[in-house]
Amino acid sequence: MSTLLSTQNLSFHNNHGLLLNDISLALIKGEKIGLIGYNGCGKSTLLKLLSHQLSPSSGVISVANQTVMAYIEQHLPTELQSMTLMDAVLHKLPEEYRSSEGWRAELLLSEMGFKLHEKDLLVSQLSGGQHTRLLLARALIIEPDLLLLDEPSNHLDLPTILWLETFLKQWRGSFILVSHDNTLLDNVTNCTWIIRDKSLSIFRLPCSQARVAQEEQDISAQHRYDAQQKEIDRIAQSAKQLAIWGHVYDNENLSRKAKQMEKHIVRLKDEQTEVTSGNQWVLQFSGTALRADRLCELNQLAVIPAENTPVLYTVENQRIKSGDRVAIIGANGTGKSSLLKMIWSLSLVEINEQNAIKLHPRVELGYYDQKIAQLVDNDTLSDALKPFAPLTDEQRKMALISAGFVYTRHGQKVSTLSGGERARLLFVGLSLANYSLLMLDEPTNHIDMEGKKALSEQISQFPGGVLLVSHDRELIENSCNRFWYIHNGVLTEHHDIEAIYQLIAEEEMPETLLVDKLNNLQNISSVPLVSHDDDDDEKLFKLIELEEKLEADLARKINHQKPALQAQWKLEINQLKQALNLI
Repeated sequence: MSTLLSTQNLSFHNNHGLLLNDISLALIKGEKIGLIGYNGCGKSTLLKLLSHQLSPSSGVISVANQTVMAYIEQHLPTELQSMTLMDAVLHKLPEEYRSSEGWRAELLLSEMGFKLHEKDLLVSQLSGGQHTRLLLARALIIEPDLLLLDEPSNHLDLPTILWLETFLKQWRGSFILVSHDNTLLDNVTNCTWIIRDKSLSIFRLPCSQARVAQEEQDISAQHRYDAQQKEIDRIAQSAKQLAIWGHVYDNENLSRKAKQMEKHIVRLKDEQTEVTSGNQWVLQFSGTALRADRLCELNQLAVIPAENTPVLYTVENQRIKSGDRVAIIGANGTGKSSLLKMIWSLSLVEINEQNAIKLHPRVELGYYDQKIAQLVDNDTLSDALKPFAPLTDEQRKMALISAGFVYTRHGQKVSTLSGGERARLLFVGLSLANYSLLMLDEPTNHIDMEGKKALSEQISQFPGGVLLVSHDRELIENSCNRFWYIHNGVLTEHHDIEAIYQLIAEEEMPETLLVDKLNNLQNISSVPLVSHDDDDDEKLFKLIELEEKLEADLARKINHQKPALQAQWKLEINQLKQALNLI
């Protein structure tokens, strides 16, 4: 097996000190790697080092001869905004090759789900999900052996995440994928790199199994550390006693023995097993369960993104009560966040009983806005917590410290925080209050896997009601018990998340993929058929089998039917009938 890329004793310092320390690795051809770790641990930095966008402070990076790497950014480069899709893809190539490679650019755009007429669209007109598809097309035009993907699933809707998952499963080369999406990583990777405490651990396992293996290592290391510490404490106590006796009895031999034991303690501490500092922040929501049939009732609510804009869909008649944890699912732009914003804005004013939104008189409503707009940029960290709960300065100080914000930062302005830090600060504020209905709009955009795990546990244990907008499958599956799906301007409720996944896979399938399938089938079917009687019998049995499959699928509930397969079956049935001279 050939090595595509390796590092030896790689280290990197940033403005705040040592970020990555003494990292040695080897990437074998065919490996599909998930790169995970806490926010700010250096995942993106490592990718930039491997792709030579950054230079290491020390150590060596070696790339095998003729290995082609393609780095896929989190965001589209600004210089592409004024280009067409075709120009943006070809821009990756040397100028002398661009005129002759137009056909390949068109083919790649088609494979990424773009229609032929969209090749002349400006990049600035694309949605977030289309950005990812364009970035992949730009990478593939140079025919890479190794893809470096920096959080490509961030801000994507569920249909596009499922598309990305399918693409990565079918990708024959190697890749390093930075992501906090545990489900995506489990489904597409065979190796996991974990950055923690400035070092890298390598597990030749998918993400979930790797995290379990690391946790087992942590438990074992903690046991060794505790046993070593116990021995150090015992020797330290003995040394202290000997030193006292040596002083009291003026016994030089006892004093010398005490000093020898103290030197031995220093050696034991130097050799003591290292344990991870881990993530010290613990997320915890406080909630109240109101005894009522409804915390919130939505009746003939016309959901709009802004005033004087067309209606996206209408919520016919839905109620949320304590214990309900409702996931709202759909493509970007369908109006998921708009629904939460409407409930939140109307909760701030007196609501007439005739309104389409009715809240329980005693409901306390909490809201996590995906843009984190509740936090005022000019507030200090301490002042930012004041609107959430009537706490003393000391209580706010302790809340910030427990969330990892050291005391010297409490006077810092909110505007200076990173996206992950702003999210953590908003979660701190929400955890200080006592809500009966909690609305969370894309709460995982800026948190790592440990944060997602804690969030999932808190949602599932929350005694009040929850409305959750998210594209994170693991979070939805582990914490919600009701599922609203918005598609084609209609909101429907499902009690089985798998039914929604099936609908997305079938209804959201890019037209190009369906056309390709049908074209392939057409090509296969157009091969001249042998006219022997045995062959006719075989066709007849095949025809009966397909008609039975089609009839059975059409008899299912509409949400569980398979339109793509039905189209294939109908085409095959028609061709078989023609071959048998039945039509």
